[in-house]
Formats: sequence, C-alpha cells, structure tokens
Amino acid sequence: MTVTRISTPLAEEFGIAYPIFAFTPSKYVAAAVTRAGGMGVLGCVRYNDPAELEEVLTWMDENTDGKPYGVDVVMPNKVPTEGSAVDLGAMIPEEHKSFVNRVLDDLGVPPLGDDAAKNAGVLGWLHSVAASHVEVALKHRPVLIANALGSPPAEVIEQSHAAGLKVAALAGSVQHALAHVENGVDIVVAQGGEAGGHTGEVATIVLVPEIVRALDGKVPVLAAGGLGDGAQVASVIGMGAQGAWMGSRWLTAQEYADDGGSQAMQQALVKATSRDTVRSRIYSGKPARLLRSKWTDAWEAEGAPDALPMPLQNVLVAEAHQRISEAQDPEVVAMPAGQIIGSLDGIVPVADTMAQIVDEYSAAVERLRGTLG
Repeated sequence: MTVTRISTPLAEEFGIAYPIFAFTPSKYVAAAVTRAGGMGVLGCVRYNDPAELEEVLTWMDENTDGKPYGVDVVMPNKVPTEGSAVDLGAMIPEEHKSFVNRVLDDLGVPPLGDDAAKNAGVLGWLHSVAASHVEVALKHRPVLIANALGSPPAEVIEQSHAAGLKVAALAGSVQHALAHVENGVDIVVAQGGEAGGHTGEVATIVLVPEIVRALDGKVPVLAAGGLGDGAQVASVIGMGAQGAWMGSRWLTAQEYADDGGSQAMQQALVKATSRDTVRSRIYSGKPARLLRSKWTDAWEAEGAPDALPMPLQNVLVAEAHQRISEAQDPEVVAMPAGQIIGSLDGIVPVADTMAQIVDEYSAAVERLRGTLG
C-alpha cells in the first residue's frame, strides 16, 4: 500500500504530509525534509553572525517549495548575566585550558589555520546571540520556533505568537512539560534520555505517555529520543504523541555531507553501535549525549577536570571542537548523537530515508491491525 499522508491533528495544522520533524544543523537537510513532506527544523546555534543566519534563512525561504519549516534556538527562560566572550574567557581556569590543549596534542589534533581560527568561537549559546537568532527568524517565513533549553523567555513567546509562529519546547520530565504549558508554549517535545544533545534520563517509552497523560490534550506532544524508523513513529503515535522529532537520524544524510558536514563524523556514526554514546557535560556544561570517541574518553580519564557550567564550558571547548572537525579523524569526534546511531548504516539521501520511514510506518500499522480480533 502506498501511503501519501500520515494524518495527525498537528500535521494537518501545519499542512505537512508526514508528522516527522527533523532537527538538523544543515540547511540542505532541513530543506530536503520539508520538500519530502515532513518539517525541517534548522538549528541556529552555530551562527554567531546574524547576517549569516539572514542569508541561510533567505536560502531556506527560496528552497523549500513554499512548504513550512522551523528554526531551533538555545536560550534559557531567564535572561542570564553573560558578559562578553572576552570576559567569559577570563573566567575559565588555567587548569581547564591546559587540559584541553594537552589532550588535543596527545590525540594529534593540529592547530587551526588562520581562516578557520577566525571562526572558532561559537557564541550561539549566549542569550544575546540567541535573541538575535529569533529577531532574524521573525523576518522570514518559518512556522515554528523551538527552544532546546526549555520554555523561551516570555517576550520571545509573545513575539513569535504575534508573528503567527507556533512555539515548541523540549521536556525531559512531566514537570518541565507542565511548566511549558503554563508559560504559553504551543507544542511540547517529550524527549527521552536516548536522544542526542541536551537530554534528561527518563526513557522515551516511559516519558511520552507520562507527558501525554499529564497534559491531557492541553497542547500537542511530539516524541523524541531514540527515534529513527517508521515503526518507532507508529509506536509513539500509539502512545498519544502527534508526531516524531528526530535529530540523530539525519546526521548521515547525503545532504549533510553536501552541506560541508564532517565526513569523519559520518564515518564514525555509520561504524558506531547503539552503545557508543556517553552522557556528559563536556559539550556545553549541561548534560548532553555525545558520540563516544577518544575526545570523550579523555574527559572521563583519571585526573580530568570537571566540566564548567554553561556557557563557560562551550567557550572553553569551542576552538577544540573546530580543530577536531578540521582534523577529520573518525576516532576523535566531538558530536552530539543519540542511541539511534546504531541503526545508521550508510550515507543516504533524505528523500530515500523519508520514503523508508513511511513504508515502515505503514507496515507497523498493518501489523497492529492484524492483532485486532
């Protein structure tokens, strides 16, 4: 049976054929998912310069065939006192700086060339930069703005609603989900601990029905964490979610490679099993699930310092991550990745992956139908 639509209320509201929401740092991947009937959600944290994000979102406007897409920002609900990048750098202990440099030397990671060094500082974790991402996004035509650190500040929710955008926020617990609804968030993404990036500890199969029951239809719920195939999409919709939020599934997309994504990272992901991740604070200062590598192993070794709080940890490792990316060594990777990576077995175009997910969903639904007497 050929499936041309998977209908949930949220999919119908957004006018998308399939309730598959793809978080990705790649504009090529985000646009390809949108064109294939899902919704690409572009991660903005990598863009320090608002002018660069302006250019990227203009490209998204022009390359999504008029179909809806979203953006994802990283900002806390309460505006922190952050200071400048120089001020933050001065707050980092010399012990941590020395450790990072020593590990990179031990792993054979070369220093950056002059051009790469100019772009090594990733400041998208700072509230002021994230606020500029929102400002730029509202000049374009995304239909959704998502926040990876809980409810966005009240003024961001108000600005988004005034512009006609829906607001989504990730939740790792029932308490987080209830707070999001109280704060005016439109969509809760129930993210289980299997997910890549910032994540809690409760498994998706437990968390999703807990949050669905607690919210009792107040707002739609998307499920995230360890999701990558159509049978899993069918399972979370069966639990009451209105769609699936996938991130790691798209890291081995052909379009990601075409967009300058790390070939070494993709090689490492294809080789990895579902056991090859680690949950750590070393990426940003908050707990995040990462691909296990010689870099993460070094931070777990005896004598390694504790991770610094956000945003200091990100400032500490920003240049290190750039050096690791430039080095292109599959054994030394610094990358958020969920446990679904064990199912990634090749570099595949987005359209093919979407078609596979839809076929798997259809087969799963048919199996369920067969269980009904």
